[in-house]
Amino acid sequence: MDFGLSGKFALVTGGSHGIGLASAKQLAAQGCNVAICSRSQQRLDAAKDELKAYGVRLLAVAADVLEAGAADRVMDIIDREWGDLHILINNVGGGGRWGKESVEETELLVWSEVYEKNAMAAVRFTRRALPHMRRNKWGRVVTITSIYGGKEGGGRPWFTMAKAAETGLMKSLSAMTYLVREGITFNAVAPGGIDIAGTGFDDEKRRDPAAFQRMIDADYPLGRLGTPEEVAAVVAFLCSVQASLVNGANITVDGGQSRSL
Repeated sequence: MDFGLSGKFALVTGGSHGIGLASAKQLAAQGCNVAICSRSQQRLDAAKDELKAYGVRLLAVAADVLEAGAADRVMDIIDREWGDLHILINNVGGGGRWGKESVEETELLVWSEVYEKNAMAAVRFTRRALPHMRRNKWGRVVTITSIYGGKEGGGRPWFTMAKAAETGLMKSLSAMTYLVREGITFNAVAPGGIDIAGTGFDDEKRRDPAAFQRMIDADYPLGRLGTPEEVAAVVAFLCSVQASLVNGANITVDGGQSRSL
């Protein structure tokens, strides 16, 4: 299926690995020019090498969204190099394992940093992307949240709070007629457990493989974690011309892990 994305320009934040890189590849495979940003220059270089195979224009910018002005610096480079942007994937985030099991023993800095890395990063990038989309009379903003951001209870509260804020941001923007009537849509994608190299799931598997497998059997109906590519396939569709009526959705991609309706 042709998603109608050839020649368009996209930014994927946190795009050097995992769901971000998989999303960048899906968009590039559709002929979309792709910019990625991430903290690690080494990961960025490796990701850019993989993306070169698609023959599209690429940008890779090192940026830590916890640093003041990082989002503006990324967008300034896009403005200078491309002068255009049609698609924003707010993927940068994390912090689901930060802090301690005890709420009162977890420093307030953890709450603020997780909120900044997730919700406020999405706000900053979205604000800078919207003028481009309005000028083009077309745009897609997709924010990667979590099943713990509006679908399920659970998760550490600072993470759940930040992801719920991202979900609320997309829903609120999706009802702003001056934006959506110019062809811009806003949607959230809520993954469950995803098997990404170098994450906490890897640590759990190495630490106690038998216990990890019991957890998978008990909590995941498919008997496995999801893959970044399975999430990215949904992200790419939401960016397509075919998804023009999907606006304000919060789409779960978890293989049945969540129990909410």
